[in-house]
Amino acid sequence: MEFKKPATVLNLANIRQALVRMEDTVVFSFIERSQFYESPSVYAPNKYKIPNFSGSFLDWLLLQNEKTHSLVRRYESPDETPFFPDQLEESFLPSLNYPPILADYADEVNVNDEIRTVYIEKIVPQIAAKKGDQDENIGSTACADVDCLQALSRRVHFGKFVAEAKFQNEMARYTNLIRNKDIKGIEEAITDSAVEAKILERLIAKGHAYGTDPTLRYSQNPQSKVQPEAIAKIYKEVVIPLTKKVEVEYLLRRLGNDDEAEAQDPQRKTQLINRLLSNSLW
Repeated sequence: MEFKKPATVLNLANIRQALVRMEDTVVFSFIERSQFYESPSVYAPNKYKIPNFSGSFLDWLLLQNEKTHSLVRRYESPDETPFFPDQLEESFLPSLNYPPILADYADEVNVNDEIRTVYIEKIVPQIAAKKGDQDENIGSTACADVDCLQALSRRVHFGKFVAEAKFQNEMARYTNLIRNKDIKGIEEAITDSAVEAKILERLIAKGHAYGTDPTLRYSQNPQSKVQPEAIAKIYKEVVIPLTKKVEVEYLLRRLGNDDEAEAQDPQRKTQLINRLLSNSLW
């Protein structure tokens, strides 16, 4: 995406292309993670004695990754949403000064805590090689986890660009829905069931193509590294609902301060989460 050219970023055709490419990144990151066991020790708080840090090994590695990448301006990019926004480093490189594309509160729409939780509790068991720990692969496992989390985060939070593009394309419709605090109406407006079905179909095809040894494609028992149906299930029950949550939260505040107070109300947020995730089997 050319973030120096806002008009191209908010073009829905360009957004769709970007989302399709992100599918590849997510699928390949899952395939890499599938080499390793579930490895619960990676996620256990204070399992390892890490100097000057309290938390899991994964959290520590993810934080170090984000601090290092912030030094080279990764999180200046409008499509990057850090897990530890308050602990980033200031880059020594000159600022890129991207023109504004999203509303000024966009960085506050952040569901990374939910992504991390559902990844550990629900996604890892679906894609890991086996249960249990592999002491010799703790580091490799955590590195693969970081790649998965960052790929999922970028895909989910790209919903902010989708929401802004849809708002600008149908401003009167969305303005009316936002003013009426019509969460159900907003959800219906941003949902395209036919497109979602095509995404799931495409993911299954990619799972077969990317996760199978091509020399075994015509054998009687080709083995996928990650079950393609599991990838589609994760998208249907986690990625798509969380993306919609991001879109709705972004849109609820799109008209300014008058709408911000209600959008920030914790009870309304809880209701929103329950509604958007209500179709999940998890």
